[in-house]
Amino acid sequence: MEFFSKNYVLGEWINGAEEEYTFVHAINGKNIGFASSAKLPFDEILAYGRKNGEKLRKMTFQERGRMLKQLALYLLERKDNYYTISYCTGATKIDSWIDIEGGIGNLFANASLRRQFPDLPYYVDGHAVPLSKNGSFIGHHIMVPKRGVAIHINAFNFPVWGMLEKIAVNLMAGVPCIVKPSEVTCFLTEAVVKDIIESKILPEGALQLVCGLGRGILDYVENEDVVTFTGSAKTGKILKNLPQIVDKSVQFNLEADSLNASVLGEKATPDTQEFSLFIKEVVKEITIKTGQKCTSVRRIIVPEKYLEEVQSSLIKKLSEIKIGNPMAEGVRMGALVSKNQVNRVKESVQILQKSQSLVFGNMNSLDLIDADFNLGAFISPLLFMNENPFKNIDVHEIEAFGPVSTLMPYSTLNDAITLSRMGKGSLVSSIVTPDDNEAKKFVIEAASMHGRILVLNQSCAKESTGHGSPMPLLTHGGPGRAGGGEEMGGKRGVLHYLQRTAIQGHPNTITKITEQFQIGSDLPEAQPHVFRKHFEELIVGETVFTHKHTVTESDIVNFANVSGDNFYAHMDETSLEGTIFEKRVAHGYFVLSKAAGLFVDPKKGPVLLNYGIEEARFTKPVYPGNTIGVRFTVKEKIDQEKRTEEDIAKGIVKFLVDVYDETGETVAIATILTMVKKINQS
Repeated sequence: MEFFSKNYVLGEWINGAEEEYTFVHAINGKNIGFASSAKLPFDEILAYGRKNGEKLRKMTFQERGRMLKQLALYLLERKDNYYTISYCTGATKIDSWIDIEGGIGNLFANASLRRQFPDLPYYVDGHAVPLSKNGSFIGHHIMVPKRGVAIHINAFNFPVWGMLEKIAVNLMAGVPCIVKPSEVTCFLTEAVVKDIIESKILPEGALQLVCGLGRGILDYVENEDVVTFTGSAKTGKILKNLPQIVDKSVQFNLEADSLNASVLGEKATPDTQEFSLFIKEVVKEITIKTGQKCTSVRRIIVPEKYLEEVQSSLIKKLSEIKIGNPMAEGVRMGALVSKNQVNRVKESVQILQKSQSLVFGNMNSLDLIDADFNLGAFISPLLFMNENPFKNIDVHEIEAFGPVSTLMPYSTLNDAITLSRMGKGSLVSSIVTPDDNEAKKFVIEAASMHGRILVLNQSCAKESTGHGSPMPLLTHGGPGRAGGGEEMGGKRGVLHYLQRTAIQGHPNTITKITEQFQIGSDLPEAQPHVFRKHFEELIVGETVFTHKHTVTESDIVNFANVSGDNFYAHMDETSLEGTIFEKRVAHGYFVLSKAAGLFVDPKKGPVLLNYGIEEARFTKPVYPGNTIGVRFTVKEKIDQEKRTEEDIAKGIVKFLVDVYDETGETVAIATILTMVKKINQS
């Protein structure tokens, strides 16, 4: 298998001017191809992305989400080819599964976010802010896609996941991207991009690929571009402080490798399930991807009274790991990605050995299955012991980016917290304990120095994704050494690629801009009733003004009988002294129920169902004798895709339910969600 990686830029596949990097098979050491980006016109490439980003920007969030889902399904059908190629990087099947199907899972997860966004190309952020006494001047915020490109500079360890977890977010936001994977494993990234381009699912220009070294890719950035970097903290800081990045205030997200810690709680005694879970989790983190994960456990922090038992348990489990050719039966750990990476790990290990002792593993020899130690990029799992981690602090400074971790004792939980923080910022930490109070103390005290904290116990173990698995709907990043950045994060991640702008004006104007009804806007009367209109016919702002109803004591009693709600304020007028109520008060849910009776048009029509209420508030007591009516207004419309050919074509309509009394004051307000049929069923 040979790979002669090309670059997909300016709408075509092209070679670099000269060979820059030679690919070497991680298992057998053979040369298997090369990559180059030498002399690519990066000024034109960035400009091409910006220019061709318009189609992506004009798509709505719903359309972008459906696009991501379609792309995920397309890649999933072609995953077998990616597994075959991934083997060349030294990855086992489980390593490749994390990279390949984990990456595709990011596309699915971000596609699902469309339900949290409006049916618009831009996002309406938060709620309107009143800025005047009489309500004729209000403020709001919108967030629009940046008109630049996202430039993703990725690490070698996850050539598929590293790309897909980033592009899923920028594509959902409506921003085109240029992916620069590590030259070491870019041949796998290229295979995925070839399929993406061939699918024609993305608009042209939405994705470009630069293989090879990519020198000069940041020379032409502009202020609306976004740069993300995953890799070493040293390189990341250099790039982040480039003059063109600083001078143009280019948004730069840095995710650096960090000295992540896993803590065994004092309550996790050797006879508990949590103790066994801890051993299993640590061994997994040392050996999965041969320790080449930015989230791997580098520091193992355990109570000093359990230190000896933890050490013997870890050594026993590590000695059972079969290492070698990932294609061979029983092999659970493959090779590092390259000999160069082996040498880097050795350099770090040599420093660590000066201040702590090696208790398991051998750098210079290893029993392998169906592989040659001298040809492949193999390394033994290495376990260190640091008996005085407050004094011997290299372990909190030096990271060996391989299957290397250090055991260290603590006396009290406060000591464990301090040790976890001595890494000066990490992507993830974990604590394994059966005691929720112990977990709470650790999380609260350690959180400011960690981007994510896993709390593991027997109750969640079966479904836990583990210490080293960042999830697409949670932020991935960390403070300090970890780079201070955030990736993924669900909706939060998408917002990174949008520019927030405050807008001010009359409610009618803000309604027009946001396509969401703003209180204070005109209320044109709906003709006919809104429940007689199909999705396409409804207009934001049109309103049904209902008949009115005078509330009686019988209403209150009857509702109490039906609902079983006999709360004293509704049923016992003698108990109201010292409360805010003047007399028996109607149930809030009666007010909403009666409102529904007032605004509903009962005949069969385009409205298919009501499936929820949002933001319900009861703002003023309603007493017997008060008269209520409803202003029922089209608040927002969200398109929905057909799941099957037989599915009904429909959309979601949000209606504002404004219940008011005889004085005109609002007594209850809520948003109901309805499913409304479309005229066009194709």
